[in-house]
Amino acid sequence: MKMLILLFVFLHVSSSVKHTLRFFFTASSGIPNFPEVMAVGMAADILMGYCDDDRNFKPKHWMEKIFDDDPQQLDWYHYLCFENEPNFFKSSITSLKRRLNQSEGVHILQRMSGCDWDDETGDVVGFNQYGYDGEDFISLDLETQTWIAAKPQAVTTKLTWDADRDRMKLNEVYLTQLFPALLKTYLEYGENVLLRTDLPSVSLLQKTPASPVSCHATGFYPDKADLFWRKDGEQLHEDVDHGEILPNKDGTFQMRVDLNLSSVRPEDWSRYDCVFQLSGVKNHIVTKLDKDQIRTNWGGDPQFPVAAVIGAVVGLLLLAACISGLFIWRKKNNEVFQVSSQETIVNFHQTQVQVQCDHISDRSDTNVTVEENTPGATTSGEK
Repeated sequence: MKMLILLFVFLHVSSSVKHTLRFFFTASSGIPNFPEVMAVGMAADILMGYCDDDRNFKPKHWMEKIFDDDPQQLDWYHYLCFENEPNFFKSSITSLKRRLNQSEGVHILQRMSGCDWDDETGDVVGFNQYGYDGEDFISLDLETQTWIAAKPQAVTTKLTWDADRDRMKLNEVYLTQLFPALLKTYLEYGENVLLRTDLPSVSLLQKTPASPVSCHATGFYPDKADLFWRKDGEQLHEDVDHGEILPNKDGTFQMRVDLNLSSVRPEDWSRYDCVFQLSGVKNHIVTKLDKDQIRTNWGGDPQFPVAAVIGAVVGLLLLAACISGLFIWRKKNNEVFQVSSQETIVNFHQTQVQVQCDHISDRSDTNVTVEENTPGATTSGEK
């Protein structure tokens, strides 16, 4: 097998990256042996911790150092998890069921709040959203200082909350000041976890001589990555098929992009290459379209990672099954609830469940070229 030359080493740079902080609170009614109120916090899409109204509080190990240095923050989380939020959610879901004449069945009230912070521009975008039984209900528009009703039943709540200027000011302080400050602290303490980058192995795969060539990258982290085919240095948008980013068993990710060879002349193969780009990494991995580099299974090639491909599909199906089977949603149209202006801002607009369904993936190595990601390079968009 012909070897490709490693041209550059990977370098991390301080390119602009948007960091996120999310708080999810969920209240349930009609689910036996299940916490009535539960919550998770996530920084940079990584779990920070879990709590519920059964007085379970489980922060991740890197958060414990923060609590050691700032005991008041631990007290604040205890207050949210064990007093303020359980009281608010239990009374709110009871009020909502009464208004909608829902005496039986499973019902879910959720909130999500947080912020996005651009570490280069300093821009902060805060959000605060509610959902009920799997549907958007009401959300905050910070720019207009008004609440947006997602359905007619939410108009009454919108008018009440719009008139409550104390509530509006509290939301603004949390979303634009407190949450960004917390996010920066978490990024500092949890740098090894939240800001880590793992680079993938990239392989060219083909099922049959008539099949498309699949460029498969596996083992990368985080999932903010891009993978695409180029011809003569220009990204292709035709005769290509982009797959989804899928989770690996070890917490990393994989993805693929297929190239239809029907329009590729044999003498033009050298003009094509596959490019992998990872957010926050200066250089990107370039793999030339080369017959000697393609791993196949029609000839019994033992290196063809069939398990990875099959595992990805099975894993996606299992993930969908886990999520769809966790809650039963019922849709009803009726009046809406009203809540106290004393609430703490941690809101949610639709079903959000942290589910991990393992699947098998084969992490195979390949020889690749590393190319510097120069400014202005064409990409298909960072996820």
